Amino acid sequence: MGQKHEFVKQSNSEGERRTAFVVVFSAATMVLEIIFGLFSNSMALLADGIHMGSHVLAVGLSLGAYILVRRIEKRKADDVNKDKVLSLSAYTSGILLLMFALFIIVEALERFFSPVVEIRYVEAMVVAAIGMLVNVICALVLRDKHEHDDYNRHSAYLHVLSDALTSLGAILGLICAMIWNFMWIDTVVALVCSLVIVRWAKKLLVDTGKILTSQSDNP
Repeated sequence: MGQKHEFVKQSNSEGERRTAFVVVFSAATMVLEIIFGLFSNSMALLADGIHMGSHVLAVGLSLGAYILVRRIEKRKADDVNKDKVLSLSAYTSGILLLMFALFIIVEALERFFSPVVEIRYVEAMVVAAIGMLVNVICALVLRDKHEHDDYNRHSAYLHVLSDALTSLGAILGLICAMIWNFMWIDTVVALVCSLVIVRWAKKLLVDTGKILTSQSDNP
């Protein structure tokens, strides 16, 4: 039992360090994109910087859960179930993922029925590529083969992975629109991406929901 507790403690510590790196790295990217967007009058870069802010808040929720659990462990508060604290954070992240997917669907449908006449393809693709690169790096940092041992870290991983997926979809859509003038491809790709994110969110909510509703005592 003691070995299991020590393993979980080390896992949480590693998860906190990796999540903290992702939050700081993403926040720095967000600030740079917003500053450069204002300086260059690039609405695309500015919008991506603001979107990165929502990403920082979502992953920051996971970091906050780790910090709370660490403080609980220092106080040796046995009346608090630390696993459920982390699972609650992951469950909340699952809800945020569903909201993110819904936002993508609404945006995609709006663009389909009200297509943009003029698109700055090169600028838009550069912004999407920057976003995808940042999120791929963050996903590699957060990736864990034993995802079911730490749902809090896995939820943060899903957030950055969903961001990378939408950036990739945007790039593919822009390429098709630029070469073949298939404006509807952007909507189709966005809808497919949103369905994948919904599937991830659903599984996360089911798994963490089982933990939150279980009657097990605090370890």
